[in-house]
Amino acid sequence: MSDPAATRHAWAEQANATAKQEHGTIHYEGAVAFGGETVHRYRLGNGLVVLVLVDASAPIVAYHTWFNVGSRHEHPGKTGLAHLFEHLMFGETEKLKAGVFDRKLEESGAETNAATWVDWTYYHELIPADRVRLAITLEAERMQHLVLREPQVASEKDVVANERRYRVDDDVEGLANELLYKTAFVRHPYQWPTIGWMDDIKGFSPEDCVAFYRTYYAPNNATVVVVGDVKERALLVSIRDAYGAIPGQTIPAEDVSPEPPQIDERRLELRKPTASEKLLIAFKGPALGDADHTTMTVLSEVLFGGRASRLYRALVVEKELAIDVRGWVSTFRDPGLFECGATARGAHTVDQILPVFDEAFARVRADVVSEEELARAKARLELGSLQALETVSGKAEQIGFFETVLGEPAHAFRRVEAYRRVTASDLRRVARRYLVDGSRTVLRVMPEPAPSAAPAVPSPVPPAPATP
Repeated sequence: MSDPAATRHAWAEQANATAKQEHGTIHYEGAVAFGGETVHRYRLGNGLVVLVLVDASAPIVAYHTWFNVGSRHEHPGKTGLAHLFEHLMFGETEKLKAGVFDRKLEESGAETNAATWVDWTYYHELIPADRVRLAITLEAERMQHLVLREPQVASEKDVVANERRYRVDDDVEGLANELLYKTAFVRHPYQWPTIGWMDDIKGFSPEDCVAFYRTYYAPNNATVVVVGDVKERALLVSIRDAYGAIPGQTIPAEDVSPEPPQIDERRLELRKPTASEKLLIAFKGPALGDADHTTMTVLSEVLFGGRASRLYRALVVEKELAIDVRGWVSTFRDPGLFECGATARGAHTVDQILPVFDEAFARVRADVVSEEELARAKARLELGSLQALETVSGKAEQIGFFETVLGEPAHAFRRVEAYRRVTASDLRRVARRYLVDGSRTVLRVMPEPAPSAAPAVPSPVPPAPATP
């Protein structure tokens, strides 16, 4: 049998030998087991990483481009630039007028979108397999030829400002979540929202955008993930020909200040027009790559995951104090938050809900959970992890996310294995380490008081009719 690695090295050498000078080179860097499949890693001479998983189960291809830039790479006064670019990248390029990018993909039966968060930005297409070269051509074009003059920048600033009004300023939950992070973090860039502060959004100039684009939208700061029904060799040559001439850039070293330990509870109150009181609690949590992250995720599942979880049963089913409960361990590169929350039912209050949370946290610090609860939580997490890998788009997203954040494209399977190893003692240990009441942030969202009624003004008494 032939050696797959040797074959791919030979492909790369042959392609490099016959390439035009401006096309650059392809280097094969090895394979990574991905469940029962294999991800192959390549790198172009300009630093672009290409991850390929051949999946011929359907004649479609997921084509993702992940950039190692998010709101953590911004600075005070310039927050929201990474998110603004998510909008700008669908605009005009030197070869394509505004709107042409989307129209060409739609005409080919493709779907396209993008997302930005604290640690990354990515763009994705789901396209018929015989049209994958179109995705390659379009993505390479906007990586190097985006038009960033005043009209284009001003137009997208207005779009993002309106998005902020809708999703944050005029949305109770959006504003509460923003305030929670702003309070829980005092130094780390996770304190500002990915969408940015409104004054910063309005203040961006074309020069700001050009500098950001030339710094971070470079091939050596990007990973292309391709999953689907592709001819691997032909795909690589197409990618090399489209991207190879794009120069790499000097990526500045990160200058992120570590978040100092929180030694006192932080409490705040937000009054907004809401029908029900809401409670948000944030404990400091582990980074995604920390061994405690999977353990904390299992603990969150015991407390909040599904109708059989402890806090759902206590608050929603038994006491009927809340209409929902939720918990999430942030999946960030650096230590983030363990977010917990609930919405009060009817006239019930946060003051009634908080003691139930406190009791649940005290119990997991004091006692081990039952084997039944542990098994149920682990089964739910494993099922959710594997369901995320059912489609080519799901595989591409998981590969790109874990490659960008951790440098491990197959980390999804390592997490499943880690879930299986978690013990009840592990849960108590992380509960004692992270669920520290004295160093949490508690946010109460309270309805605004009804405006006091204006005093009634008596209607004038009409004069009596004249007597004839």
